[in-house]
Amino acid sequence: MEKASKKKILKRIFKQLKGYTPYIILSVLMAIITVAGNLIIPIFFGDAIDLIAENGKTSFDEIYTDFIYIGIAIAVTCVAQWLLNIINNKITYSVTADIRKQAFEHIQELPLKYLDGHPYGDIVSRNIADVDQFADGLLMGFTQLFTGVLTIVSVLVLMFVLNWIVAIAVFVLTPLSLFIAKFIASRTYSMFRKTSEIRGEQTAMIDEMVGNLKVVQAFSHEDENMEKFDEVNSRLTKASLNSIFFSSLTNPTTRFINSLVYAAVALAGALTIIYPNVLPITFTIGNLSTLLSYTNQYTKPFNEITGVITELQNAIACAGRIYEVIDEPAQIPDKDDALTLENVKGDIKFDNVAFSYTADRKLIENLNLDVKEGQRIAIVGPTGCGKTTLINLLMRFYDVDEGGISVDGNDVRDVTRASLRRNYGMVLQDTWLKSGTIKQNIAMGKPDATDEEIIEAAKQAHAHKFIIQLENGYDTYISEDGGNLSQGQKQLLCITRIMLCLPPMLILDEATSSIDTRTELNIQSAFAQMMEGRTSFIVAHRLSTGKNDDLILDMKDGKIIEQGKHEDLIALGGFYNKLYNSQFAV
Repeated sequence: MEKASKKKILKRIFKQLKGYTPYIILSVLMAIITVAGNLIIPIFFGDAIDLIAENGKTSFDEIYTDFIYIGIAIAVTCVAQWLLNIINNKITYSVTADIRKQAFEHIQELPLKYLDGHPYGDIVSRNIADVDQFADGLLMGFTQLFTGVLTIVSVLVLMFVLNWIVAIAVFVLTPLSLFIAKFIASRTYSMFRKTSEIRGEQTAMIDEMVGNLKVVQAFSHEDENMEKFDEVNSRLTKASLNSIFFSSLTNPTTRFINSLVYAAVALAGALTIIYPNVLPITFTIGNLSTLLSYTNQYTKPFNEITGVITELQNAIACAGRIYEVIDEPAQIPDKDDALTLENVKGDIKFDNVAFSYTADRKLIENLNLDVKEGQRIAIVGPTGCGKTTLINLLMRFYDVDEGGISVDGNDVRDVTRASLRRNYGMVLQDTWLKSGTIKQNIAMGKPDATDEEIIEAAKQAHAHKFIIQLENGYDTYISEDGGNLSQGQKQLLCITRIMLCLPPMLILDEATSSIDTRTELNIQSAFAQMMEGRTSFIVAHRLSTGKNDDLILDMKDGKIIEQGKHEDLIALGGFYNKLYNSQFAV
């Protein structure tokens, strides 16, 4: 997808902020009170200085009054500043929570094609690290940007009121700071984006390494992994240093300009006092004190704003990466009039189906298949022949490019995905468990199942024995990868899950591949009972398991080259016969 421009990303951010308009109005109001308080205080100090400086006319009552006003102004300003911070935090973290929710919801709606083509770590990095970086920039923008701009404008107006000559000098020197900030900021955006991308790459690598640590250690690939990590880490360090170095130039350069402004104000103000008859301006020592205080207030936001601009470049770059995920086309939604599959028998038909993951590489072409209710279909063939793809199409994880697939005469594209998948029970070679208790994992397909039903399903799947030996039995908490459970135990849990809900159609992809032979024999018996009257697709790598199936599909290069019962295919003496005999050759 084409990367959005900075302008488009900013428009998206402002659109995101619209829902928090009342809070933004309150934030603006508190910012105005804060700025007003900070501007009033120097006026009272200047007045007190003039009362002291005028010989013989010192009025302590008036000075005390000024200090009372100063105290009130400080108190009001502090309260307003405190409320401002609370409101800005509310806006910032509410917006980032909304964006995270949007991204997370959209990820669940993305087609598997996108998820299969992008590193999981990078997707995680966008939803966590990039959102955090965006939050930091947005918070600085609310906290310092508006207040800083308001301070600059207000101080400049008051300077013109106090001494228009000094104000002109300040006004002339100010653009230098803005020019330097803009010059550097325009060049750091791409640097911050590159840093975010490399950070995502590093997160993906760490995620992959941690998830496959046993494989890494088994093949002694620690050194190779370290070399790869060092290379990515080196690029991230270099990109981070470049972006931070160039962005950090703004602060010292603007500080230098601001020091010139302060010196110009002090000099011009002092000359106006020393030579009162040269210019038609009434200017006192108190006025100079106020003006110098204003100068500090005027220059300080420039330092803050340049820092904010740097953070905003990073925030916009990170927001762009988040919006890229949100803008990815979602899977084709269910039709408005989509049917809900109910009372499914299990008649499945493939009508001239064509499908490929990429346009330049054909996989399945002209696939025709008519499966009747209750039939057991074994799918066999060499690696990469399309067995798993067939499952993806059955579950509608992918949509066909041509032709159609129907269940009980209903095209799967005309029914809701949820009802289609609810009628399939699936056990894969790769187990999939979530963080939670054993009980919660078993009940995923039937959340309202009773404890008795769960235990009975576990007994049928021969999982009950190992479950009750766990520390907390069915209430034992496991992590997403199954914790300390063996691969066989994880697979037994997945089988138990299907035993519990028993949908009318089943998909078993090497469902007993990680289970010992004795347990497998028991499970095969349970499977036979479970599949009775249910349409079942069994992906088999061991061809001996398909001997008793109603139909065997022999696939090669995405096509069904042979189909029939085991005895018929052996008698043909074709590809299946060679494949079968090769597994038993001595």
